[in-house]
Amino acid sequence: MSQFVFKMPDLGEGTVDAEIVMWRTKPGDVVEEDQVIVEVMTDKAAVEVPAPVSGRVVSITGEPGDKVAVGSPLIIFETASSGGAETAPATVATIAPVPAPAPADPTSPPAAAATAAAAAAAERTFAPATASAPVVSTAPVSHAGRVMTSPANRRRAREAGIDLHTISGSGPGGRIVTGDVVAATGQAARPAPSAGASAKPPTALSGETTEIKVIGVRRVIAERMSEAKRTIPHFAYVEEVDVTELESLRVHLNSKQARGEPGLTYLPLVIMALTRALESFPQCNVLYDSARGVLVRHRAVHVGIAAQTPDGLKVPVVRNAQALSLGELAAAIRQVSDRARTNKATRDELTGSTITVTSLGKLGGIASTPVINSPEVAIIGLNKAVDRPVVHNGAVAVRRIMNLSSSFDHRFVDGYDAAAMIQALKELLEHPATIFIPKV
Repeated sequence: MSQFVFKMPDLGEGTVDAEIVMWRTKPGDVVEEDQVIVEVMTDKAAVEVPAPVSGRVVSITGEPGDKVAVGSPLIIFETASSGGAETAPATVATIAPVPAPAPADPTSPPAAAATAAAAAAAERTFAPATASAPVVSTAPVSHAGRVMTSPANRRRAREAGIDLHTISGSGPGGRIVTGDVVAATGQAARPAPSAGASAKPPTALSGETTEIKVIGVRRVIAERMSEAKRTIPHFAYVEEVDVTELESLRVHLNSKQARGEPGLTYLPLVIMALTRALESFPQCNVLYDSARGVLVRHRAVHVGIAAQTPDGLKVPVVRNAQALSLGELAAAIRQVSDRARTNKATRDELTGSTITVTSLGKLGGIASTPVINSPEVAIIGLNKAVDRPVVHNGAVAVRRIMNLSSSFDHRFVDGYDAAAMIQALKELLEHPATIFIPKV
């Protein structure tokens, strides 16, 4: 027997350390070569690290949330090979970082950067749950070897204090799906009464707390949110927009759609109008390179779409939105949003936005204060559209009203210019035919 010391590999792109997200093994376990042993995260990507050799785990370094420097011992194996102690090379070529999302505002649907790493941490495929409720055995189940499930389900189980080895998976090949974990969580919360004891209604627990360590994606969200609010002086501006004519156009266009095709929402119409407004306000389509102290102004409009996903908010990017027709824009928004929600988005699809648009949909409320998706300098938020009585052409009428909530980096966008840009966007939306008329 000999010991094999495996060091934290160099994950590329200038990383000097990586955070332990989840151990897939523990001291005493026997693992096979290429079996995933730990999930780690850098500021750029999340990586599943495989075992370089087969053997028994002697010791591991760090707990979830701890950072381990590149080149430091990560895990020690006891192998059957002859000879003295061996040390794994600092770089492991077989480890491929999963693409991570671009930095975005993590506070709310306005823009979610951190969500960027969530796409990397999630598995690429998910086994569908069975139609009926999953069956979880009341007797402990003992699984030998690695438990098959997604990182999200591992997190749910860990937060609920459930050992995945005790859950019987209802997915293909015994894979544990989300329904299995939910069912197990419900059973863990309702312990069976002892023999002879009468059933009692559940009583409220007082003084009970749960500590949740801030690690992985949530840590990145917290760091980037703090950085954005600490370094960017936000100027917020909210404007009321009469979208009655825009709604009429949307309904008309949807009536022409073939049966089964997805309906048109406000989002592509607003983005198309935004690309037109930015022609007159190029200082809002800018990235700030703080390291060089340079504003990088873009002619092309690469729009970040804040999308809610099972793993949190992500910001997929529609590139060259100014060159797309309304139908192409709507299709592109659906495509990148769906790929983000299903964890299929590539790094390129989650980076490089020059301005972000966020829509809270039916939860839009009256107004919001979106946080800028650094290094951008502007973000536009769509609030809920509702029918309201307003004065229109000298008389009270029912009109469809929607508020636009925006934030600008006040270092580089003056308040006057910010307000003027939103007013230009308002005019386009209130007279939607002008969105499609080429600028003279």
